Amino acid sequence: MTFNRILCSALFTVLILFPACKNNRNIESTAEIRFGFTTEPATLDPLNPASTADGRSILFNVFEGLVKPNTDGTLMPCIAESWTIEQEGLIYNFTLRDNIFFHDGSQLAPSDVKFSLDTAAAAGFSGLDNIQEVRIQKENEISVILKLKDPDFLPFLTIGMVKALNTDREKNVIGTGPFSVESYTPQRNLVLLKFDNYWQDNLPHLDKVTIAFFANFDSLMVALRGGSIDGAFITGAMAAQLDSGQFDLFHNTSAAVQLMALNNGAAPFNDMRVRLAINYGIDVQGIIDAAFFGLGVPSGSPIIPGLSVYYEDQSYYYNPELARALLAQAGYNNENKLSLEITVPSNYTMHVDTAQVIVSQLEKIGVNAEIRLVDWSTWRADVYLARNYQATVISLDSPTVSARSFLARYNSNSSSNFINFKNAEYDRVYGAVLTETDSAQRISLYKQAQRIIAENAASVYIQDIYYYIVFRSGTFTGVKNYPLYVFDFAEIYRKANN
Repeated sequence: MTFNRILCSALFTVLILFPACKNNRNIESTAEIRFGFTTEPATLDPLNPASTADGRSILFNVFEGLVKPNTDGTLMPCIAESWTIEQEGLIYNFTLRDNIFFHDGSQLAPSDVKFSLDTAAAAGFSGLDNIQEVRIQKENEISVILKLKDPDFLPFLTIGMVKALNTDREKNVIGTGPFSVESYTPQRNLVLLKFDNYWQDNLPHLDKVTIAFFANFDSLMVALRGGSIDGAFITGAMAAQLDSGQFDLFHNTSAAVQLMALNNGAAPFNDMRVRLAINYGIDVQGIIDAAFFGLGVPSGSPIIPGLSVYYEDQSYYYNPELARALLAQAGYNNENKLSLEITVPSNYTMHVDTAQVIVSQLEKIGVNAEIRLVDWSTWRADVYLARNYQATVISLDSPTVSARSFLARYNSNSSSNFINFKNAEYDRVYGAVLTETDSAQRISLYKQAQRIIAENAASVYIQDIYYYIVFRSGTFTGVKNYPLYVFDFAEIYRKANN
């Protein structure tokens, strides 16, 4: 899983006008699918900051924003059919479609958009806290006026729109997406139904999606082999265990950065020499080879490699001798060995496997590391919110197609800075990104920010994990990959004669 999750498309134009995004494949929707997940949504409200990556991957099918990402990372019209950008990114004007309906049958109004953006801004959503005012201009037009110019603002407007009069969004889940929520039974399943009044022609293809929740990947794999589910997300190591004649595999990346996060604000990682030693003492390719059958994209940055325009590889080379020397400088040796605890959410087998390889590698540089397995709710409470940990293995995503979202958590005053990274120069560079209107300069600042994180060995950056979407052989297809951690059920359809 990934957390808070985050990918970038800097669209800076005076007028952007696209036709409606239609899918003209005439595929009759007559199918249901049962799909496995190992974690449940923390919330069904897209405007709740507690939303997690796995939750957002599901809610992608229920809620939609003014714009939505395409598979190549560009942004397409969604609830807004067109927009203009004025004053170098200070004012964004949107014309809304006139055929957008909520799942309860009511038509979306500009007041719903204003309420949604105002609520998200007040909740402190990244990027949206720069909103000065959302102004309703005409019956189908709104303007978003920012406090500061932001030519990279558009990706943040993928956030889901909700009904202004819906006072209990957790229980009364009403969006405008291709599927509505029929039911949610915690620790069991979430059932989605096709929304017949969806604005895009011929979507979705499926009538019903049942998302079944499992305690871990082992139980999910039992269900997959036994036929109680039709498909699931799995890693390369799990895919290697399946009979290729019985299952169809579709390659995907997680669009998230797996890392061993180091708590920079607590011993022993408040000492940069120790952080450097751990970086030099971990063999990233060795992790990918041992825990992922060699399938993974090494990532030496808090930004995913897929954002190639912004990505700057700052990988540490494996050097156990240098790692031991740095530990000695910090006062650790054979008589006084460094001991540390790696807290890992037990429901993520790939992170547990990664931690096990790391423990073995660290032993070679004289570090005694132990794994503490916890359930997801404990991980979120202890590690992410309370920041009461030494190290953890997790994947971090971006909720938007924005490189900035990957980097925002390293700002000193960010509420999501659970790594406790504090660096005045980084804060200055990150602040400069927010107001820089020149595209080349923004790219330069993004890369400078990555270099600062690397020079300070904030954490150990491992990879963008290779995932597979697996279906029972000959049953379903239509998988679309996005530069976000999402699963698009609307494009999935049952193969002929199944």
